[in-house]
Amino acid sequence: MQSFPKPLTAKEEKECLARYQNGDMQARDILIERNLRLVAHIVKKYNHSGRDSEELISVGIVGLVKAVNTFEVDKGHKLATYAARCIENEILMLLRSERKQAREVSLYDPIGTDKEGNEINLLDIIESEETDVVERMTLEHDVKKLYQYASEVLTPREKEVIYLRYGLFRRTPATQREIAANLGISRSYVSRIEKRALEKLRRCFLG
Repeated sequence: MQSFPKPLTAKEEKECLARYQNGDMQARDILIERNLRLVAHIVKKYNHSGRDSEELISVGIVGLVKAVNTFEVDKGHKLATYAARCIENEILMLLRSERKQAREVSLYDPIGTDKEGNEINLLDIIESEETDVVERMTLEHDVKKLYQYASEVLTPREKEVIYLRYGLFRRTPATQREIAANLGISRSYVSRIEKRALEKLRRCFLG
């Protein structure tokens, strides 16, 4: 990770804030530049999020700029405290948005076709209603294939996450947060495991 300038002393920061309040944009730039080390420090907390650290730093800098732009000295807060909250919020918004998108794409991507040639996805297999004998037989066949593929291509950890996540083998469906607590791992790690497992199953159904 790249190195950043040393932070301002309390006196220097106070002077820069005063200058910025009086319209000095150079002082604003100094406040941003000399707080970049704070961004790097916060990004370290998300080293296991699966995202490139440089990308997280870029997003964190956006939060830092917002913090400097909106910081109010008379509120009595320290700039570093306020900026840290803004930086982390920006990073969390990115990661939450990505997890939501990954779940939607994984569940709704086509993994095969039904008896009439219509595309089906994993959510169809898990949640389809058994409306007649033919459909029930087709569903049972697909579910058997799902279990077969899961046994063949998924790692033990991937199977555990998928079974818990979607209530397979008569289990109660669980949230990523519940699975993370149960397995003693982070929620973001559960999300990555789920995404990887669903992609493996999708490839099996597409043949």
